[in-house]
Amino acid sequence: MAKTAEFVLRPFEGLPGEADWVSMREIVPSATAPARTVDTHGGRDVVVATVLPGGWSALHREDGTVLLAVQGVLSADDVSRSLAAALLAAIEAEPGTGILPEQLDVTSDTPRLQDVLDVSVPFEVTVHEGYDYWIDSSAEMTAEIKEGLEEAAEQTIPTVKVEGVESAYWCRMSREFLRWARTEDEDRVVDAIARLHAKRESGLAGGKFLGMFRACGLVVPVWELPRGTEAAELTEPVQDLSRRFEAALSVDEPLDANERRARAGIVSRQVTLR
Repeated sequence: MAKTAEFVLRPFEGLPGEADWVSMREIVPSATAPARTVDTHGGRDVVVATVLPGGWSALHREDGTVLLAVQGVLSADDVSRSLAAALLAAIEAEPGTGILPEQLDVTSDTPRLQDVLDVSVPFEVTVHEGYDYWIDSSAEMTAEIKEGLEEAAEQTIPTVKVEGVESAYWCRMSREFLRWARTEDEDRVVDAIARLHAKRESGLAGGKFLGMFRACGLVVPVWELPRGTEAAELTEPVQDLSRRFEAALSVDEPLDANERRARAGIVSRQVTLR
């Protein structure tokens, strides 16, 4: 009997752009990034996407393009193994075939993305306003398809990848926020923000540090920005924050009393997204 895949806290660890993989799974509504399978799995170009229509985990499009969706319900506690199973199934499927999560049989013997993808290929995310990448470029754009794409786009939270640092995403909901996935150890991230917070240096572009959440084993700090702040305005401020953040991360001394109080407040506001 095949063994069930065990739970993996950081399913994307070891892949280039781990924080962007996590961001695409948890916080970015519409984005794509290129990937390629290793030669033993066909040396096939792949488009990694946030979501696909119909609840598909992967799609072998009519034009031959293979897409892999990182969001949605997956069939194992190791997200990487589930995604690899979906990807391999889509590659083997006939063009025009979508792969649903319930079609996948994921076990401890199923390869992981780390086994299937060429890790020398940079993971470069492109954020989209809509979902036009769902459609084969040679397909006829019918009124029904156009209406479906427009409806999906209308429900999408405006999101932009901020330039100048890695894996930081501006979004506009009730107001504007920045969410920044970090690959450092959680305790180091919390300590660093506590040090900044105690010195009143944890803000960004006139906004304030709001809290953080955990996702796929990473910590994602969140800043609330002044109302109306656009993503393009954050390039220099976020680089300045990055310098302060890196300096705080490098400090080895124990937290002082003010920093411990700041840390306690930060920890009390954390939530976890699996």
